Amino acid sequence: MNCVKLFGQRLMSRDFDRQVAKVQIRSAVMNRFTALGIPVTVALG
Repeated sequence: MNCVKLFGQRLMSRDFDRQVAKVQIRSAVMNRFTALGIPVTVALG
């Protein structure tokens, strides 16, 4: 939740479609950051 707040808590756009797009972009960026931080493990043996 802290990372989401770093992007800002308010939606500055007045148009609803732009607000939706902004939320979708935020969630895509957060998902990408999460994917980059997950280590890749390989089973040995």
